[in-house]
Amino acid sequence: MFAQKARRFFAQWNRSGIRAVAWLALLVAWAALMPLRVTGQDTTQTSAGDNPPTVIVLTFDGPVTPVLRQYLEDAIAAAVAGGDEAIVLRLDTPGGSVEITKSITQLMLASPVPVVAYVFPSGAHAGSAGTFVTLAAHVAAMAPGSSIGAASPVDMGGGDIDETMRAKIENILSADVENLAARRGEDAKEWAIAAVRDAQAATAEQALALGVIDFIAVDVDDLLNQLDGFEVTVDGRPKTLNTASAVQEPLELTPLQRVLDFLSNPTVATMLLSLGILGLFVEIRTPGFGFPGITGIIALLLAFFGLGQMDANMVGMVLMGVALILFVAEAFTPTFGVLAAGGVAAFIAGAALLFNTPGIRTPWVAIISFGIAVGAFVIFIGVKALAAQRKKPMTGAEGMIGETAHAKTAFAAGEEGSVFVVGEWWNARLTSGSVQAGDTVNVVGRDGYTLLVDPAPQSSKT
Repeated sequence: MFAQKARRFFAQWNRSGIRAVAWLALLVAWAALMPLRVTGQDTTQTSAGDNPPTVIVLTFDGPVTPVLRQYLEDAIAAAVAGGDEAIVLRLDTPGGSVEITKSITQLMLASPVPVVAYVFPSGAHAGSAGTFVTLAAHVAAMAPGSSIGAASPVDMGGGDIDETMRAKIENILSADVENLAARRGEDAKEWAIAAVRDAQAATAEQALALGVIDFIAVDVDDLLNQLDGFEVTVDGRPKTLNTASAVQEPLELTPLQRVLDFLSNPTVATMLLSLGILGLFVEIRTPGFGFPGITGIIALLLAFFGLGQMDANMVGMVLMGVALILFVAEAFTPTFGVLAAGGVAAFIAGAALLFNTPGIRTPWVAIISFGIAVGAFVIFIGVKALAAQRKKPMTGAEGMIGETAHAKTAFAAGEEGSVFVVGEWWNARLTSGSVQAGDTVNVVGRDGYTLLVDPAPQSSKT
């Protein structure tokens, strides 16, 4: 008995001991992996030789939208958590919304990790809003053959705007860009203001000479070598970059961000609008199937989301709704293209007004092509519907009118008998004359489930 109790005691102690040892090992490992942060003592020097600095590398190509802001926000959070030396944003953009751009520049200026804006690759352009983003970075660089500038405000179609409104917007943007470029010297500040007021643009070499950018680099490796030892101001404090041996950590857009960025493309938004209108049109014209309507609604919702990323104009959306109404009216009341032409005009005007973001050019080719295609489809459906309405019915009792039948029994005008027509026996009433069994008669109408027949000329028995 004593031996059994002893074995149970040691077995329980053994299991508890194993658990205790396991927990102790985890605590030791956690303590070893946690970075030491002691006030007044710099512990990063100890691991500097073992762990080279890291730099997060971003790549963004397309209009400035909330996707870019979220992308940068994720990168800054990751850099802070990982202790990264800097963030390099490879940028190629035609521009974007003023409000979104202001939000992005505020995020970059407040970043506790240095942000390097790098206009890349060769042939890339930091236009309109991209100019503001580049100037807001702690370090600005460009690839050879790239360009920057042309930040003048434009209207929803990409053209000039009213003089009064233009002056107001230019004054605001000029003040903003002057603040961003002030730390880069007088020449850079004057050029930045001219980029807003006079749509000035500059090559990489010109921007470097003016002090608009800090470096010209052929790739990220070259950029990091040039950045090594460069001093920036972060949170009001100077910081010397250590990037000569930095490890690059690419941070890609998330799948969701890629989808949202794809939807923000003006051509894609136009295509989705066209698909949505066609889907709703087909569903209204031939109700009951469901698939075209569901597809149309989904396409319209995706299109409106993409347009929302570009601050779509509400007047443009109203015109798109008018276009849908005109298309449906053309299908139900064919006017030989009059309503469809009005729908095409409303579609093109509405789609052009939707893209009111400075720097984003209206995709005229896509808009006109899709508008004409939708209008042609509507006219085609309308013509087919009109032809179907005028066509002789092929099924049911109405489809039998005009057919020839054979009398089964003899009956006279006003009397009812039986006839054989289209492979079926039907009750029939003779409207005039008389027929004998087997005579040929013509179906001229119907009264409920009774056919109205006339004797056929030169009727003969079969």
